[in-house]
This record gives sequence, structure tokens and C-alpha cells, in this order.
Amino acid sequence: MNKRKICVIITARPSYSRVRTALKAIQNHPKLELQLVVAASALLDRYGSAVNFIESDGFQIAEKVYMVIEGATLTSSAKTTGIGIMELATTFDNLKPDMVCTIGDRYETMATAIAASYMNIPLVHIQGGEVTGNIDEKVRHAISKLADLHLVSNEDAKLRLIKMGEYESKIHVTGCPSIDIAKSIRDNSEMEFDPCTKYGGVGKYIDYKKDYIVVMQHPVTTEFDEARSQADNLIKVIHELNMPTFWFWPNPDAGSDGTSNALRSYREENPNNNFRFFKNMEGGDFLKLLVHSKCLVGNSSVGIRESSYLGVPVVNLGTRQNRRLRGSNVIDTGYDAESIKLAILKQFEHGHYKEEHLYGDGSAGEQIADVLSVAQPEIKKVISY
Repeated sequence: MNKRKICVIITARPSYSRVRTALKAIQNHPKLELQLVVAASALLDRYGSAVNFIESDGFQIAEKVYMVIEGATLTSSAKTTGIGIMELATTFDNLKPDMVCTIGDRYETMATAIAASYMNIPLVHIQGGEVTGNIDEKVRHAISKLADLHLVSNEDAKLRLIKMGEYESKIHVTGCPSIDIAKSIRDNSEMEFDPCTKYGGVGKYIDYKKDYIVVMQHPVTTEFDEARSQADNLIKVIHELNMPTFWFWPNPDAGSDGTSNALRSYREENPNNNFRFFKNMEGGDFLKLLVHSKCLVGNSSVGIRESSYLGVPVVNLGTRQNRRLRGSNVIDTGYDAESIKLAILKQFEHGHYKEEHLYGDGSAGEQIADVLSVAQPEIKKVISY
């Protein structure tokens, strides 16, 4: 019996972390063949070379697609999407998959969705039906309307897709695959590695056995011209707290140059700072780093998803995660320096929270593979009114 060919597109470091367990489950499933395509910023050293982690995990890459136009502007994002459509169309023509899987809401995933749809290849969307506070929500919902099969994180997302007119029979609540990794870390959270030694980074050596915080601050596409000032305010607060800090470089979105420039300026002006900067870290190691931290500060979805499961205290900044289902571990605040500082101190005082299963129970990878093995790979019929 011929195996069903499932083409999964990884375009950025968060995309890989989100679906690694699903990739393994697809790879190991007797009825499925994994066609793994790595593209966009996942190939670039500037953003952490996620491709290196993918290869070290033992995955065979079917094709690499270079499609990123540098510049971190709205124009470069749009042009990258256009190039992605052209290059991925060629990739799909070569691989001839039975289904194409795209993850989440980044602009590169729009290229995947458009190319697959116009080539009449059934499109599977993972993590649709969720809401956020920036252009990612438009992209996510647009992909959902193009998708033929939906693998969502929770009932809240399923109900939203039904309201959007999607067929209930094509929506499967599998949970988020990133929670699978969080579950494994919850069961074995010992920090058996030194982050500075293993991953290098730049800045002061930080003793991971003592108190520290983690910062992940990304630009918001609809506020890209404010990225520098938002980062400057956050840097000021963390500097004043004088708490050892593991700080991760931003995603390649419009405005990331502003965030990055703020970090570089701070490093140059404060050579004796208490920060250690990293581009990337293997997913399991990163979650172990989070579990042992005093607090996660910034606007990454890891504060909403994995941190709710692991009970990590989170200070969520700004609008990037607006309206996304969140746990009691999250304190929301704007970019006012005093508000950020008070929220961080409040989380220090509270400590860790009880785990909450808002995005699954840790079995999403296996569930996704099982659905893909039996779902009918057909194009969604258009409804006439």
C-alpha cells in the first residue's frame, strides 16, 4: 500500500518547536510519508539557523527554499511572501504531496497556503481559529478559509472556525504539539546543561543555578515603527532590576531591526550589563530554562501556550497576544516602565502557578498523525449562496 505523502513546511524557529512531535509521529506512522520542507528564516543564521536543530534531530529534509528578502519592513515581508509562492509552487510540483501542512500565522505560511490552494493540493492548517492582536490574526483567518482540514489547539478555536463557516467535520481538536514537549519537560525538568556553555551567546556569563529571568520581545507588525521605543522601555526596566537575564533575539518580522538595534545599543553603552543574548535554543532546553526562571517577560506566545501548562509566571507586554486564551499565570501590561516593573515584582512574589491544560494534554503529535492517516484528502467544496 502506498503511503500518504504529507508535506510539512517549516519557515521559522517557532514553527519547528511547535510541530516537532507531530513531525516525529508522521515520520513513524505506517501509513504516512513525511516530506519536510525547510524555508525562509529557518535557514538563516541571523535568526538562529533552526535548520541545524532539525537536522540534528534526525529529520531528512526534502527541500530547502530560500525566499527571505532582508530589511525587516512591511515591504520586505510582502515581497518575501510573493517569492515564497513562486518557490513553493515549484517545490510542490517536484514533491507531488497528497497533503500540505502549514503552521500558525506568519506571513511565510500565507505563501504556503496560496501555492497549495492554487495547485489543488489539500491544505492542512495547524493552530487555526485563534486570535491575537496584530496582522497575524488576519493571516491566520485567511489561511483557515483556504484550508481543507483544520487541526486546532482547543474547543475555543474550533467554535471560532465554525462561526467562520468552516465544516465541523473538517475540524479536529488535537491540542498544540508544543505542549507535548512541555509535558516531557514537566516530567523531567532537571537542568543538566549550562546554557552559556552549550549555546554560547553574547554577553555576561549567567549562573543558571541562581535566580534569573527570561525575555522574549518581538516587534508587532502593526506597530513596527514603535519597535525601538518599546524595546528601549523594556531594556530600561530589566536594567534597573539588575536581575541576571537570558534575552532572546526577535523574530524576523517588520520592526525587528528596531528591536535588534535597541539591544545592540544597550550592549555597547553598558558593557558590564547583566544580560546574556541568544539567537536560538533547542526547544526542550529552552523550556527547561523557562521552568527554572523567576519569570518570562515579553510578548511571545510561549508565555501563553507552554507557560500556562508549565506554570511559569509571565508578564505579557502590549497587544501581540491580545484576546488569545491565557491562563492565570499571565499578567498583561503595556510598555510603561513602571507598570512593567510592578508586574515583574508581583510575579516574583507569587512564584510558579498550577499547570493549566488550555492548549492540550501533551498528546497532540500522535493525534495529528492519526487524523492525517484517515482524513479524506479532498478540496473543500465552495458554498453557493
